[in-house]
Amino acid sequence: MVKLDETDAKLLTLLQADCKKTTAAYAHTLKLSTTAVYERIKRLERSHIITGYVALIDKERVGKAFTVFCHVKLSQHIKEYVLKFEREVLKLEAVVECYHTSGDYDYILKIHVSGMEAYRDFMVTKLTALDNIGSTQSSFVINEVRHTTAINL
Repeated sequence: MVKLDETDAKLLTLLQADCKKTTAAYAHTLKLSTTAVYERIKRLERSHIITGYVALIDKERVGKAFTVFCHVKLSQHIKEYVLKFEREVLKLEAVVECYHTSGDYDYILKIHVSGMEAYRDFMVTKLTALDNIGSTQSSFVINEVRHTTAINL
């Protein structure tokens, strides 16, 4: 684990809020030189604390506002089935997150599609068509109360 000082934490918070600002803007906020902020950002990137930069998309405006959490249980929880499932789920574009979990189900998938009919099609033609799926349970999002990509430092 890399040790972060207070300035690193403040800089990371600023970057998480808006990574499109100029280095000079962050420098002004942090009361540092532009070069010092630039060097800190580069160090955070080299140490893989910052792993990338993305544009966040409005799901509704692109027709993918129907969010589903799907619990998946494999028919058997053996290494071969686990590795094959994980390879195959990476190919499913509607799946935006996939977690191998403990509990009654082996995986939790977060899926974005256009609506119920699109989800039904996804389940029938894609997900349940994968080998070794024992069972699934789906929960549909009624209202997104909180969603953030930021890690609180």
